[in-house]
Amino acid sequence: MNVLSTNGLSKNYGMVQALNQVSFEVPRGAVYGILGPNGSGKTTLLGIVMNVLKASSGSYLWNGQTGHKAQRKRIGTLLETPNFYPYLSAERNLRIAAAIKGQDTADIPRALKAVRLFDRRHSAFSTYSLGMKQRLAIASSLLGDPEVLVFDEPTNGLDPAGIAEIRQLIQQLHAAGKTIIMASHILDEVEKVCTHVTIIQKGHVKAGGTVHEVLHANGPAPETVIEIAASDLPLLQEVVAGLQNVTALIVKPGMLQLTGTADLTPQLVNRYCFEKGIALTYLVLKKKSLEARFLEITGAGSDH
Repeated sequence: MNVLSTNGLSKNYGMVQALNQVSFEVPRGAVYGILGPNGSGKTTLLGIVMNVLKASSGSYLWNGQTGHKAQRKRIGTLLETPNFYPYLSAERNLRIAAAIKGQDTADIPRALKAVRLFDRRHSAFSTYSLGMKQRLAIASSLLGDPEVLVFDEPTNGLDPAGIAEIRQLIQQLHAAGKTIIMASHILDEVEKVCTHVTIIQKGHVKAGGTVHEVLHANGPAPETVIEIAASDLPLLQEVVAGLQNVTALIVKPGMLQLTGTADLTPQLVNRYCFEKGIALTYLVLKKKSLEARFLEITGAGSDH
């Protein structure tokens, strides 16, 4: 049974249609990314399935049932930055959160350990880094040990170190058996942590499925992209131009980027160059990224 199923969800704000017939299914145990430009309807969608907003039409089911209060209590959510008290400790803030949610305060140590903040449980919230603050917000969502977690832009506003922290935490929660649904506009993060993805643009579902299916759906066989370098770059460019499997060659700072058919492998390129008397100093196989596929589907820019 799917954890979440939506069927034709639509939401209108007067003449503006924020969502238009959005349907998808989240399998149990998935890390499901709702991906789209800013203003695409991601937050509206999460607000509807968490019963914060009312849909104009359509329906959704949690574990095959219509949403109800007791069911939502078993779903951990991070839909906006919680209003933690700056001068209270992490533990005291979570005690307040537990009281609001009707959860047992005895669960607080487990939640803090899960986000690696137990050793800082007595520190004031104001002393935390941005990444630590976001981890505490996730700890709040973990109170009661829910099986399903719903996050809206969990890495928004964080620096690279903070993003890496949240990424690692999501991976750990997934490994612990949680089903995670997360909205994001950061393609690289979705590609690194998600098993499934739905791409939304201007309220419409443009693609959906496993990350692999979305990357390669409705298109030609994926091309191979290989980056190479050598001490004599002009000579390298002249030599690899003779490779029959290469369909495009781009000169980049300090390297060449080769695009070719699926038969173009790093081993073939390395052997070819070696036979021509060139020792490669750099050789990297690049896979087609979710970002490239996303831009193919939606074009560039936001939906504002």
